[in-house]
Amino acid sequence: MKNKFVLSYSGGKDCILALYRKIQEGSVPVALLTTVKKSSKETWTHGLSFDLLEQVSKSLDIPILYAQCDVCEYEEVFEEKLKEAKAMGAISVVYGDIDIEHHRKWGVDRAEHTGLDYEFPLWQEDREKLVHEVIDNGFKAIIKKVNLDFMSEDFLGKTLTKELIEEIKSTESDACGENGEYHTFVVDGPIFKYKIDITHEKYKIENNCALSIM
Repeated sequence: MKNKFVLSYSGGKDCILALYRKIQEGSVPVALLTTVKKSSKETWTHGLSFDLLEQVSKSLDIPILYAQCDVCEYEEVFEEKLKEAKAMGAISVVYGDIDIEHHRKWGVDRAEHTGLDYEFPLWQEDREKLVHEVIDNGFKAIIKKVNLDFMSEDFLGKTLTKELIEEIKSTESDACGENGEYHTFVVDGPIFKYKIDITHEKYKIENNCALSIM
């Protein structure tokens, strides 16, 4: 019997690579699970709109579950949605975390509280090799958000390439952005039925981060 799973989905390259690897090994995604701010109707961290999320769901042909919450109820609502995914047939939750221990613990706790197994397909792998794997497999990851302490807004809207990774490293940022230097939105790749249509014309500043408005 094929393993069925729910993906903790942010929109970025790491969770998409984790999804791709699981599909390649024969596992079946029953849903994407993403967290959305109650106040602004966009995802936490990456600032993705419902329209973009729905487009991704259709292009990947995977249903999407929305954990719409404030900070104070983040964990509770996330677990409620994991239970929904479990009712859809998921036996595990898949995360794209690489090597930050407290992120892993948070994911493990949410899974254990809802009776699901947990998987971290990228765990403890080389960060730069992972971002190269994303590029080599043909995924188009657009820089959606940058931390202005590390990188300038000029990086917004650019598609990750190996050349761009070298530019990112020249700012003394991590190649993979694992420390929060930048976040991406994957708009195309081998598991997408069609490319997500985006525009990058403006950006906004929040908490010393610049976010592309798509």
